[in-house]
Amino acid sequence: MKIVVIGGTGLIGSRLVAKLNERGHEAVPAAPNTGVNTLTGQGLAEVLDGAAVVVDVSNSPSFADDAAMEFFRTATGNLLAYSAKAGVGHYVALSVVGTDRLLASGYFRAKQAQEDLIRESGRPYSIVHATQFFEFVKAIADFSTVGAKVHAPPVLIQPMAADDVAAGVGRVAAGEAVNGIQEIGGPEQFRLDELIRTGLAAKGDPREVVTDEQAPYYGIPVGERTLLPGPNARLGHITFDTWLSQQ
Repeated sequence: MKIVVIGGTGLIGSRLVAKLNERGHEAVPAAPNTGVNTLTGQGLAEVLDGAAVVVDVSNSPSFADDAAMEFFRTATGNLLAYSAKAGVGHYVALSVVGTDRLLASGYFRAKQAQEDLIRESGRPYSIVHATQFFEFVKAIADFSTVGAKVHAPPVLIQPMAADDVAAGVGRVAAGEAVNGIQEIGGPEQFRLDELIRTGLAAKGDPREVVTDEQAPYYGIPVGERTLLPGPNARLGHITFDTWLSQQ
């Protein structure tokens, strides 16, 4: 079946397109560099024609509060409207485990607004909540660096490889709409400070990682289990050590 992947040329989208095509689907990448723009509506009618499923794995180009909210509200509104006109039978969106627990952040308030628009649309939908990606461990460290040291709280986290994220989203996209949330996560739990320490050491990064109970996560206060998926999450199989060995 034809599956349109919005954000289909990015980190997750490119992997998702490849995996869906390997399974015999007609996966079509859609992004500004393919002539599709969800903010303006450019190319949406054409790319969605004949599609059975649309999968949105796109992200805001800015993490600033107002810009992220504007992106997700506008892009999601347009995508919902155009997919309804095209008769798309399943709307899938990638979001984040713990979104409703991270609303101190304007970015996550914007993700929550995206999810709310999808739920309230009346369309058959599935929202995939993924844990943090291995690929972004350095970005977390960079955001958490004070002087020459990385300050990270020792809270639990269950990160996953981008390949496992794409596989998880692909399974949902190829199935029936769940009209709810499917969580996915990695096969192992870590303490966030230890995860960053291991990731930086593997890359030869000399920064010291300080275990700091009061340190935030991307500026957000988090508790012991804020970043963890629930017991019904579908888990990937790629371990952090395996991922590191492939870099």
